[in-house]
Amino acid sequence: MAQFDLHTNTNRNTRTRTPYLLDVQSDATSVLPTRVVCPVRPESALSATPIDRVHLVVSVEMGSFVIFVTELTAVPVGVLGPVVSSLQAHRQDVVSAIDLLITGF
Repeated sequence: MAQFDLHTNTNRNTRTRTPYLLDVQSDATSVLPTRVVCPVRPESALSATPIDRVHLVVSVEMGSFVIFVTELTAVPVGVLGPVVSSLQAHRQDVVSAIDLLITGF
């Protein structure tokens, strides 16, 4: 597992609404049994306009999706399915969104 990998969500209770999970945890802590992730949902599932800087819209092979940084959470490693893409190219935007969420800047 690598930071900024986009994984399928294997949790049968949440994967319909949240098909993907973005791993945002540092690789330096990869020995932990959990990973910090952001839910990633289809852009079409939004009921309102995404909030700039904390709801990041990204395009990947499967379509347009929203990274919900506002719903940052930890999940057991086993919830992370296969890697479907890397969002390393969006690293700065994701880190900035997490920083805004935590510090307000």
